[in-house]
Amino acid sequence: MKRLLFYLPILFLAASCISNKRITYLQNLSDSTAIGLEEFIPFAEVEYKYILQPFDIVQIDFASSDPELVEGFTFQRPSQQGMMAGGGGQGSDPLYMNGYSIDEMGMVEIPRIGKVKIGGLNEEQAKDLVQEKINAYFKDDVYVRLRIAGIRYTTLGEFNRVGVQIIYKNRATIFDALANSGETSLLGKKNKMFLIRQYGEGTKIHQINLNDRALLASPFYFIQPNDILYIEPMKIRQIGTADNLTSSLALFAGILASVLLIINLVTGEI
Repeated sequence: MKRLLFYLPILFLAASCISNKRITYLQNLSDSTAIGLEEFIPFAEVEYKYILQPFDIVQIDFASSDPELVEGFTFQRPSQQGMMAGGGGQGSDPLYMNGYSIDEMGMVEIPRIGKVKIGGLNEEQAKDLVQEKINAYFKDDVYVRLRIAGIRYTTLGEFNRVGVQIIYKNRATIFDALANSGETSLLGKKNKMFLIRQYGEGTKIHQINLNDRALLASPFYFIQPNDILYIEPMKIRQIGTADNLTSSLALFAGILASVLLIINLVTGEI
């Protein structure tokens, strides 16, 4: 009995260990082409361009040699900047405050111009359409710049910070997204991340292996606006009700100590 009780926790600890192969990023896996250090890795050719969708936020800027021509397009910004300067509160988003929101019909309302349907277009097409509307309204030159107000994505599952995240860049990698989300937890299945991506016609679910160095040449190396990243927990999380492995082991140790105490009291063994 004593020998069994001695080996039981050792067997449990051995079964609970997580191999480095399950948590290490960018390995040369046996089923992929090996990529050496300092080897040049070209980006995957991706024809896909993000399509603007309802409830997206875009930033539209106007410029002209005559400042009076563009005054009407900035009617919201002075008050918003004052709110931001006064401490708009935790999580305030200046691009949300200053941007143009696309409604459920794909329309964006621009002062003087009215509503313009840019939903269903990519950034370049939307910019050209707004420029066309501006050119029809003004005789003088007014130049338009339109872009998505940051890359918004959502993290779910085994991330240290879940929820809607924003990266203020025109392009961001999957590792930018991970770092911005506080990394994955130790128990996340890094070899099985699900990426839910919106396309013009609907949504697709893709599976990504963060352990595989071949990811650097994958078409999913760069994230897109409105991506959803989900990481499943390893089965080891099912041990106990704790939130992490350390707590689970502490819980098991407490239960084991109680069981040993009861056995000693009942049998009188030392």
